[in-house]
Amino acid sequence: MSEEGRMVLCGANAYDKKYYFNEKFNGIPESIKNELHIICVLFTEEVGGIFTIEFEEDGSVSMRTEYSDEDFLYDEIASGLLVGEIRRKRTELFESLSLYYRVFILHEDMGELFTEE
Repeated sequence: MSEEGRMVLCGANAYDKKYYFNEKFNGIPESIKNELHIICVLFTEEVGGIFTIEFEEDGSVSMRTEYSDEDFLYDEIASGLLVGEIRRKRTELFESLSLYYRVFILHEDMGELFTEE
């Protein structure tokens, strides 16, 4: 858990050409892990920088991107557009991940989660 209360699920780094997946979430099905891997790597290939998918304290899923001050090729506008596109196209995936996090990590009662909606 970071100081801000977020927990990184996965991420990719264009500078190191590396992908990271938090082993705390190994219970997530392989097909979803593969999809997350593709999302992260394609993002950094297209935009550059460092891209992470994280869980907020409340269990919601967020995407963060950052870049080195020396990275003059990083495209901030494309980054914002791509984050929006990923959020729109992967809404169901992110809702499922949020539910997974809330049940298996935060240990919230599933019955209560479904009555909230």
